[in-house]
Amino acid sequence: DAAAARGLTLNDVRSAVVSANSSAPVGRLRGENKNLTLKASGELTKAEDFQSIIVAWRNGAPVRLNEIAKVYDSVENDQIAAWQGDERGIALAVFRQSDANTIQVVDSIKEKLPIYQAQLPPSIKASVLNDRSRSIRESVYDVKETLALSIILVVLVIFLFLKSFAATMIPSLALPVSLIGTCAFMYMFGYSINNISLLAITLAVGFVVDDAIVMLENIVRHIEEGMKPFDAALKGSREIGFTIISITLSLVAVFIPVLLMGGIVGRVFREFAVTISCAILVSGFVSLTLTPMLCARLLKPVDHHAKQNLFWRMVDGVIDGVTEAYRITLDVVLRWRLTMLAVTFLTFGLSIWMFMWIPKGFFPVEDTGFITGSTEAASDIAFPAMAERQKEISRLIRMDPAVDYVTTSVGLGGTNQGSVYIALKPKNQRSEMSEIIARLRRTATSVPGINAVFQPVQNLNLNGGRASRAPYQYTMQSGDIKGLYDLAPTMLQRMQALPQLRDTTSDLKITNPEMRIDIDKEKAAAFGLTSDQIRTALYNAYGSRQISTIFTQSADYQVILETGHSFQDDPSALTRVFIRAGGAGAGAGGVSAAPIIPLEQVATVSRSVGPLWINRQSQQPSVTLSFNTAPGTSIGEAVEAIRRVEAELKMPPSVSTNFTGSAALFQDAQKGQVPLILAAILTIYIVLGVLYESYIHPITILSGLPSAGLGALLALWWYGMDLSVIAIIGILLLVGIVKKNAIMMIDFAIERRNAGVDALPAIREAAIIRFRPIIMTTLAAILGAVPIAIGAGAGAELRQPLGIAIVGGLCVSQVLTLYITPVVYYYLDKVDTYLSGRSKREPATEGFVGEAEAAQQAAQ
Repeated sequence: DAAAARGLTLNDVRSAVVSANSSAPVGRLRGENKNLTLKASGELTKAEDFQSIIVAWRNGAPVRLNEIAKVYDSVENDQIAAWQGDERGIALAVFRQSDANTIQVVDSIKEKLPIYQAQLPPSIKASVLNDRSRSIRESVYDVKETLALSIILVVLVIFLFLKSFAATMIPSLALPVSLIGTCAFMYMFGYSINNISLLAITLAVGFVVDDAIVMLENIVRHIEEGMKPFDAALKGSREIGFTIISITLSLVAVFIPVLLMGGIVGRVFREFAVTISCAILVSGFVSLTLTPMLCARLLKPVDHHAKQNLFWRMVDGVIDGVTEAYRITLDVVLRWRLTMLAVTFLTFGLSIWMFMWIPKGFFPVEDTGFITGSTEAASDIAFPAMAERQKEISRLIRMDPAVDYVTTSVGLGGTNQGSVYIALKPKNQRSEMSEIIARLRRTATSVPGINAVFQPVQNLNLNGGRASRAPYQYTMQSGDIKGLYDLAPTMLQRMQALPQLRDTTSDLKITNPEMRIDIDKEKAAAFGLTSDQIRTALYNAYGSRQISTIFTQSADYQVILETGHSFQDDPSALTRVFIRAGGAGAGAGGVSAAPIIPLEQVATVSRSVGPLWINRQSQQPSVTLSFNTAPGTSIGEAVEAIRRVEAELKMPPSVSTNFTGSAALFQDAQKGQVPLILAAILTIYIVLGVLYESYIHPITILSGLPSAGLGALLALWWYGMDLSVIAIIGILLLVGIVKKNAIMMIDFAIERRNAGVDALPAIREAAIIRFRPIIMTTLAAILGAVPIAIGAGAGAELRQPLGIAIVGGLCVSQVLTLYITPVVYYYLDKVDTYLSGRSKREPATEGFVGEAEAAQQAAQ
């Protein structure tokens, strides 16, 4: 108004400032003897210098800038702010390079932080808000504890069965040697110690000793029969060598499909598969070389006349009792072979049904101790009002007993959007993460006009979609933008009503308040105005236009032109925007003497609404609905619920829908689950078929896999967990571990068959002789996974489903495969005999193995 009263426009102000603050070079003096650089005054270095700029002359008196404008020092963008608690601050994010070590980067920053603090004014305090290395350090420490506990439990199993410190030391030495060799391969492949590789190493503890246990037990059995340790080592290693090779190669074969997996999930678990495969190969090599050598040197002949103490007599009594119970029940099962065969097929059917029925998930939610939140208000909210609401939310969140501190900001995604970063107290001082998020969600609803969404910060963050307020995304796209915009709000309402979903929001902003300015081109032309002049005048007033630059020795600063805030609060002020008409010459002071025309004479101003932005995907207009899952709901159940709503709405053919972000990655992972398991089984079958030169024996070895899968799925269901990607990896491990029991039995039975023993006595003898190493290796694998299944410590949520799947699968399969494998071997041996054309004659007592024959075979 002050400018218009003096016949000035914002364009006149802009021209005056540009002319007054000149930094144009003025040249050099080049004489015969000297050269001199010319430097003219005229550069302005602070806001105070701009106040005396003469914009124009009126009635012989100068009109200075401070008479028509407020000139002050500010920031380039005053629509962004951040707070640490109640204090204003600036958040600085530091990202490491892809090949950098997170802990080393954090340590170097903390080391330099006191130096930076010393260079800041005393009123500024620099502190660390988010240390992502903290959760990494805690996870690594917890994995170390889990690793140590697993080693102790595995060694204890070996000691209880073999009752000798020397015998216990042999597989115990194989354990660190195998792990050290694994770390050497990791170093060679350029892998680091992280959650994925540590998970592989921890799991390897349970079965890298398997080969050593099998080798040791076979040698110890010969020593117990009276052989010298050296001779027993030669004979035992010769007998069991092929078995160990079969176990090792077939276990590595499980991870070949994982190595070939594509997508983000495949890249994440490639390091896991390589690490654990290296551990298996190194342990197999150690078992074939180091273990027999140690047995020959460290083991002593058994003194059967030595009197044992009460503890060892009790241990022997338990082991002998379990072995005798197995022998008796095995005889019963072999008598009722068809019944057991029916149980085998029933197990297979139940495992398939459980796999189809159990809720499907992506990755477990970790409790890292940090929560992020995003807030959103109405599109037309002013920045000061949004800042006040954001500070109120921050204050309420800080009152929660589980919260340590809160960092909040406004304006990064727009003046109506804010973010909250919440650090929680240690886990032993607060409740579960899901309870805290539910509590914070209720707290945020008490602030009017704000919609808040909270989600936990994850160490393993695989989003892959567009930026959104929640990790799961559902996208609708169509070439018919009107039909898309009509249907999207209905879909949003239906999804918000689903009990399986939380925090459902849309990126469709078609109700953004607008002030529409319709230019009357004929009137404008009558005043000598063009559309470009009118638009330039509006941009001068409301575009935060940079009109000049202040250059200093340390930095450059923009000079911004805009109308006062009081004129921006009142939409009617648009009518007081003036544009200078063209066609007249310049007057006094360099300012044109042409009249100034108010905007209302050449344009009509009206209110309307329109899209804030138009999103596109695959070059088509799109609308993305983001959501979280409700507590206790898997992403698989959420996807199914959305698909049901989609079917009820009967989407027109012109609208295509798909899941994006984490939801898309989940669908890709789910599609690959069955092919991955089938590929692992097929790979094992091929490897075993090559090793045994048979089409039949690999089927016998794999016959116990359904029982392992059933046990894993039952365990996950019992603990209320969904079938996540981590659990699938556990089931793959089960595929490799469980067939070990069958390999030990089948190898022995094949040797007996080659010696002329009939199929039923051969497999019965193999099951009884191999019972002790089977129990030892299974218990070692179970106890190695128990600390993971317990799920204590930082980041344990990511590892727990894997441990539970392995423990549950081994417990069930251990019971069933000890009976399933002999029965399946008996019937498939008949098939093999028929196909090979050998004699199909079986003894008359093939239906039952009597006690006298059993005693005679055991003595042999």
